[in-house]
Amino acid sequence: MRVDKFLSSVNILKRRSIAQDMCDNGVVKINGNVAKSSKEVRVGDRISLHYLEYTKHYEVLALPTTKTIPKSKSSEYFKEIFES
Repeated sequence: MRVDKFLSSVNILKRRSIAQDMCDNGVVKINGNVAKSSKEVRVGDRISLHYLEYTKHYEVLALPTTKTIPKSKSSEYFKEIFES
């Protein structure tokens, strides 16, 4: 699954267009490498979103089979990693 689709379908970001824009501007990294919006995400990958003042890290637990999932089911697809 493409990284932009993953970020929007598991409710990390609101819209796919926002995810695409973030990828185009080098904000999204997968396993430490800057990711284009078409980069494929796999189970076990670590996704980092580098905002202006902080960075959020996520680990992919599963890939969704539908376009969107309920927010209550988000924890089944990713977990946030807190690093110091």
